[in-house]
Amino acid sequence: MRTLAFIVFFTCMFCRSEFQLEVTEGHREPLQMAMFVQPSESADQKQLSDNLSKIIHLDLQSTGLFQFTDPKTFLEKDIPLNNPPRFVDWRLLQVQFVVNLQINLLANNKVQIIYRVWDALTEQLLISATLETEARYQRRLAHLVADAIYSRLTGEAGYFDTRIVYVTEEAKGLAQKKRLAIMDQDGGNHKYLTSGKHIVLTPRFSANLQRITYLSYEKKIPHVYVYDLETGQHELVGAFPGMTFAPRFGPKETDLIMSQAVGGRTDIYHIDLKTRRFKRLTQGNWIDTSPCYDPAGEKIVFNSDRGGTKQLYMMDKKEGGVKRISFGDGNYATPVWSPRGDYIAFTKTHKGSFYIGVMRPDGSGERLVSTGYIVEGPTWAPNGRTLMFTRTDKKPGKQANPSWIYAIDMTGFNERRVKTPQYGSDPSWSAPLPKA
Repeated sequence: MRTLAFIVFFTCMFCRSEFQLEVTEGHREPLQMAMFVQPSESADQKQLSDNLSKIIHLDLQSTGLFQFTDPKTFLEKDIPLNNPPRFVDWRLLQVQFVVNLQINLLANNKVQIIYRVWDALTEQLLISATLETEARYQRRLAHLVADAIYSRLTGEAGYFDTRIVYVTEEAKGLAQKKRLAIMDQDGGNHKYLTSGKHIVLTPRFSANLQRITYLSYEKKIPHVYVYDLETGQHELVGAFPGMTFAPRFGPKETDLIMSQAVGGRTDIYHIDLKTRRFKRLTQGNWIDTSPCYDPAGEKIVFNSDRGGTKQLYMMDKKEGGVKRISFGDGNYATPVWSPRGDYIAFTKTHKGSFYIGVMRPDGSGERLVSTGYIVEGPTWAPNGRTLMFTRTDKKPGKQANPSWIYAIDMTGFNERRVKTPQYGSDPSWSAPLPKA
């Protein structure tokens, strides 16, 4: 587990709290933002300043809520860090927010970011803060600044200081080599976690700590593992002959839930990782798969063909009652709760088309947010506002169909491809990284 020891100084002599952007609606025009970076005193500091200011810029721009003004058009060429900008100049450029950064490389191998955020329309100082940490955590520091700005302007928690675990796919003709990989949410700090010797599938983060569970097919037998990011150890949970699907953590680190085919039927099982005790949660002559706990650990959503087609069902963990929640046309799969518990994302197929959608836990408010040749396997950002999923494009002839990871706002706008060095699929979004 990577922790970040940092120092925050917060001053706000003129800060007000009137402005807050509503992000619950659909597509809207991005708000104009300008970023001014204080001059550097050395070449090393300039390189650091360029790198970190770019990370902050790209994080905020990736949301689709903000658009940055070209520095070449700035009317005000110099803004001392502790002075307010000339607001009238920025209003002429239709800029609402001015971000003023000073990025320092300190003598003790630490990095410091001092930043101010001004509202040019109300002429108010919205944020005035300083963050400082060891140089090796400099990317995280930039993500934390972006988180703070995003949170202040939207009222939502930031999600930039997070990681994605996913399956990389290296295609050679029709053959594919699949490896587990992890990266920052913006594609930085990319690292492979498995060698590619065995096929790996469905990596899933734990809710709080930095652990991953995944499937590995070894000699055609599914093995369920838990990988500890702090120690680098792969712990075998068990080998399960027959079909085993999508292990996933519950809200507690000791809870694991998955489905397994035994005796011609597929049921959902709970595994206590401390005692290694298995408990079957469903039983019947049908296929129950893709279970996912709600954030409180009290309910489980899953898909089942018990009604004749694949639909979404809700089960109470203690009482065991099951009720159907999806009633639309087509088939539903891979349900996953929002970390806030207010929505469930899912994959849907209907008349040969794939969709990513969201609905409320009672099945109301179904909304399809993306479609394509194959789109599947949604995962939520920790603030419950953004989704990532796999998009597969169809290639002509016998070429392997490439898969990429995409992100989209839950309202269905700002779809974009996530940067990966190779083809990628089956993303899982981490909780915010620990700070101490």
